Amino acid sequence: MNEHFHKWYTQYLSRDFEMLVFGHSGYPVIIFPTSRGRYYEAKDFGLIESIKHHIESGHVKVYCPDGIDGDSWYNNSIHPADRVKTHMAYERCIIHDVLGFAKYETGFDKVGVAGCSFGGYHALNFGLRNPEKVGYIFSMSGAFDIKQFIMGYYDENCYFNNPPDYLPNLNDKWFLDQMKSMGIVLGTGEGDMCFQENIEMSKLLGHKGIDHWFDNRPGADHHWYWWKQMLPDYISQINQR
Repeated sequence: MNEHFHKWYTQYLSRDFEMLVFGHSGYPVIIFPTSRGRYYEAKDFGLIESIKHHIESGHVKVYCPDGIDGDSWYNNSIHPADRVKTHMAYERCIIHDVLGFAKYETGFDKVGVAGCSFGGYHALNFGLRNPEKVGYIFSMSGAFDIKQFIMGYYDENCYFNNPPDYLPNLNDKWFLDQMKSMGIVLGTGEGDMCFQENIEMSKLLGHKGIDHWFDNRPGADHHWYWWKQMLPDYISQINQR
């Protein structure tokens, strides 16, 4: 399995940024790390190994960018308004640096996004905010409400980065049509501490007529063991056409 390390200076974060890329060709899939996780997390915990056959066959090419949660949502040394602004700078880095590179390398117009736990938030929020750029969203045990990180503060940026808030009020036909064209999976289980959040998110998507797979997996809880079982099933749903 091809593996490449990339490091560059990104203007969007004014810092060096790191990423691992796996595979030689195929549909591009960006995997976000969990809370305060790093770019090598998916490899170290066996998530990449679980989809090895999809990568080696050229079905997908996987991009694992670094996370900056410690500088954004978990950064208690800055004001909540600056936490969300830092997150939005991260999103711009993903759009222009990571997604742009992935599209250039693979030739596909859209990407898939995936993540576990808080990485599920990153995947879902990124996909819903940029539906014209994303073909698939694979969230495993996702935690979607960012209010816990903003300490009662709330502004427009907070609103538009909190899916449980902006999705119910979304009525823009263009956005909804784009979302309805995506393949969306919410993977969870009754033992998952984020189970209820996923139930609520599934209801919100359903109310908007956005088709998705609510994968309530028997016995599943909030653990890499289950995520390594889920992701291969989800990746197999990708249609390269």
